[in-house]
Amino acid sequence: MIAFIKKEIMEHTRTGKLIILGSIFLFIGILNPLTAKLTPKLFEMMADELKESGIVATAVDPTALDSWTQFYKNIAMALIAFVMVEAGIFTKEYSSGTLVITLTKGLSRTKVYISKALMLIGLWTLCFWMCFGVTYGYSAYYWDNSIVHHIFGAALLWWIFGLWIMAMMLLFSAMSSSISGVLLGTGGLVIVTIILSALPKIKDYAPSVLMSGAEMIKGNGSPADHATVLVYVIIMSIAFVIGGIVIFRKRAL
Repeated sequence: MIAFIKKEIMEHTRTGKLIILGSIFLFIGILNPLTAKLTPKLFEMMADELKESGIVATAVDPTALDSWTQFYKNIAMALIAFVMVEAGIFTKEYSSGTLVITLTKGLSRTKVYISKALMLIGLWTLCFWMCFGVTYGYSAYYWDNSIVHHIFGAALLWWIFGLWIMAMMLLFSAMSSSISGVLLGTGGLVIVTIILSALPKIKDYAPSVLMSGAEMIKGNGSPADHATVLVYVIIMSIAFVIGGIVIFRKRAL
C-alpha cells in the first residue's frame, strides 16, 4: 500500500497537480492579508471620485480580523478548485485501465481505495494548513492575531468540513465513471446541505454550519456550539468512506 501511495505522489508531481494546488493555496494565503492591507488605501486613492458620486469614504485602519475575514471568504474558492483538480482521482484510472494492472499485481481493492483516500486527505490537510499558516504569519507580522476569536478552532471546523467533502468525492468516485458525475454528486449534496441550513429547525445540524468561521472569529459563537453537527459530519464521513469501499469492491473495471 505504501508503494501505491508513493505512486500517487509521483503521479501528482508528474501531472503538475501538486504545483497547481500548492500555488493556489499559497496565493490565497498571501492574498488574505494583502487584500486587508490594500483595500483601505485603494478607497483612499478613489476618495475624490467616490465623493463626486455622493459616496463618502472614511479612513479605516485594517486589523488582523479583516485578514481572517478574507481567509474565510477565499478558502471556499480554494476548496472548489481542489475538488475540480482532484475529481478525476479514480475516474481517469477507470478510463485508462491502469487500476486493472495494479490489482493484477496483488494489491486488494480495499487497499487501493484507502491509499487514494489517504492521498486525498493528506493533500487537503497540507494545502489547507499551509494557507492558514501563511495567513497567520502575515497577519501576526502586520497586526495582532490575539484580537481574533477562536482562530484555531474555527479553522479546525473548516478543515473537517473539507474532509467531509473529500469523503463525498471518494464515494461518488466509486459510483461514477466520469469526472462530471463526481462533481455533480459532490456539488449537489453540498447545495442540499446549504439549502437545509436555511431551515430554522435544521440549520444547526447542517454540515455547512462548519463553514461559519467568519462569524466565530468575530466572537459570534464558538466551535463548541457545533459539537453535535461535528459528530454527525464525522459519522457521515466514515459512512461515505465505508460505502465507497463496498461499491468499489463490487464494481466492474
